[in-house]
Amino acid sequence: MRKRRKSWSRFYRLVVVFNLAATAALGLSRPDFLVDLRNSVFDRFQRLDPAGFDPDSPVRVAAIDEQSLAALGQWPWPRTRLAELTDRLREMGAAAIGFDVVFAEPDRLNPDSLAALLPKDAEAQALAEKLAQTPSNDSRFASALSKAPSVMGLSFLSSAGSAPRAPRMAPKAGFAMAGDDSTNFFPAFAGIAAPLPPLAGAAAGLGAINWIPDHDQVVRRVPLVARFGDLLFPALSLEALRLASGASTVVIRGSNASGQSDFGARTGVNAIKIGELTIPTDAQGAIRPRFSLSHPRRMISIAALLRGEVAEDEIKGRIVLVGPTAAGLGDIKATPLEAAAPGVEIHAQILEQMLSGTLLARPDWSPGAELVAALLLTLLMALILPALSPLAGGGAGALIVAGLFGGAFMAFSKSGLLLDPAQPSLSVAWQTLTGLLALWRAEIASRRHIQTAFGKYLSPVVVERLAEQPERLALGGETRELTVMFADLRDFTKLSEGLDAQEVTQLMNAFLTPMTEAILIAEGTIDKYIGDAIMAFWNAPLDVADHARRAVAAALAMRGALEELNRARQQNAGGAVLPLRMGIGLNLGPCSVGNMGSARRFDYSALGDNVNLASRLEGASKAYGVDIIAAQTVADRAPEAAWLDLGGLAVKGRAAPTRVFALVGDAALAATDAFQSWRGAHIDMLAAFHAADFARAARLAEALEASAAPNWGALYRVFKTRFAALAEEERSEAPAALLALDAK
Repeated sequence: MRKRRKSWSRFYRLVVVFNLAATAALGLSRPDFLVDLRNSVFDRFQRLDPAGFDPDSPVRVAAIDEQSLAALGQWPWPRTRLAELTDRLREMGAAAIGFDVVFAEPDRLNPDSLAALLPKDAEAQALAEKLAQTPSNDSRFASALSKAPSVMGLSFLSSAGSAPRAPRMAPKAGFAMAGDDSTNFFPAFAGIAAPLPPLAGAAAGLGAINWIPDHDQVVRRVPLVARFGDLLFPALSLEALRLASGASTVVIRGSNASGQSDFGARTGVNAIKIGELTIPTDAQGAIRPRFSLSHPRRMISIAALLRGEVAEDEIKGRIVLVGPTAAGLGDIKATPLEAAAPGVEIHAQILEQMLSGTLLARPDWSPGAELVAALLLTLLMALILPALSPLAGGGAGALIVAGLFGGAFMAFSKSGLLLDPAQPSLSVAWQTLTGLLALWRAEIASRRHIQTAFGKYLSPVVVERLAEQPERLALGGETRELTVMFADLRDFTKLSEGLDAQEVTQLMNAFLTPMTEAILIAEGTIDKYIGDAIMAFWNAPLDVADHARRAVAAALAMRGALEELNRARQQNAGGAVLPLRMGIGLNLGPCSVGNMGSARRFDYSALGDNVNLASRLEGASKAYGVDIIAAQTVADRAPEAAWLDLGGLAVKGRAAPTRVFALVGDAALAATDAFQSWRGAHIDMLAAFHAADFARAARLAEALEASAAPNWGALYRVFKTRFAALAEEERSEAPAALLALDAK
């Protein structure tokens, strides 16, 4: 069965509006928890599909590793050793040599430093004078740097007082702006830890080794340019790339540059260009590396290099970064893939990504697109939830969330795009949860209202069905085909004589309770109680396909219930009591049904000519001497029951007589030989009447009076009396005036 569509209650509308507003507010404010969630998702993407290592990559790391420390001694080494390393890399054809170390202080093993440690005796002083004439380790290192395409590392500090004051440094790289001046978009620092002036002066480049980790200390974004005062400095990786490419200038492409459509708005940096290589960045000039796992082919031990154990093609034409990888040296950072990765290897991976063009990209339009997606999908869920069951609604929400994550991961895997599925997914999930709760709350309220309004005159089964489909209830009224029943207790005035008010009430309750139960069991609707009478109907407020059959079954059940009640009254009274007798009229046809009454008080009721006819039929049943009488429309819809044709009944207000039938019993009785014989004799009697053989019709009626089932003799006495009168008058009347009755 198709699940009905639930209506939008006022509370549900408020929930939807609140969720849309909350989604917009979160998308615009971007609170920390959403940023953390987004980072967690992007980290998971990287772990699911990390970048691979290309053995032919033009980047290598000359590692200060455990093997080198064991062979060359503890760090820091004499700078003569670093000069030797620099010369070796230059001789092997390195395209650029970058030092991921800040040499901010003189070498502690400089000759003059050693001389200061000697005793003050004459012999030691002579040695000190010779040492003082020896070139310093720093000068020998500076000499090696000056001959090589070298880059010295410097470190920016968050405050000027956090490091010894350094001499003013000038960048080696030139900077050019294309488009708007984006200087103020780069991260600014108040302090600097710079290499010694001789070393800085000798090197061909200066590059920052800083990271700007997120608050969880994971490196995800790396600024390629940093600002110190009014000066710009490139990152170590960018400066090494500049030297390797032979470029002198870093071109910063800002908003409104040629080929860039920013409609006059200053939106910051969008790319950095080195020679022919263009590196897309975010507005602050930062990139997002797609990290790979550590790989031994990326690392070259310095000890092996100095021993000549490294093939020249591992160095020639490559950018070589020198830095510590041994855990005890402290340059360990966290990445989305590894909790402890050497900082120099992160620089190397950044270079690999820039050269291969495989950096991750988070387009500047992505936050807006994610917010629009969150709003649209939240609205979509709000629209479809009322049409679905709770299970299907939850499944639809889960499917949308899965689609968001699947699409975002596909964009990451195939195109390196970082599109956040978390915020739209949260909005969809929240709308699904709160929407289902709101709909459940509205449904519970609707059920409670329906049960309160209809529980007294509908069966529990029908009430439950109506609660499931409240839209089937036409509160303003509608025209429906109904089977209408009127049931009335006969001779109530005589029955109530001698009874006080309490006893009358008990008698009425004893009668109405089983009658009501029989109607409700047959899924009828109790319209009203009219003193000792009951009005009921079938096929409203819900469709009942076999409503005529159910009404017939209810009438028979009421007959049986009345017989049982009379037996119980006889037993309880301990003697003869006047039995209760009842008349029932049944009719079928179109009626107006709905909530009717005033603005202050109304009931669910049925009106119309067919309702009036059912009431007239109930009254006519007494004249016929039977307890249940039905119009032909009812008998035609329940032909399997045991019916006796009573002919035509003249009803006031109707031009044509109404053909009516007496209900004898159910289908089981109708199939018996005894009833078939009885019915055949009854038909013969009517045939004699229609042939105007009234004398014969009277004789057949008299025979049926004697042979008919108990309680049916009264019917045939009525027929016998009328037929005999017609025979005496020796005149014929039309079948429609069979009993000369006017059902008023």
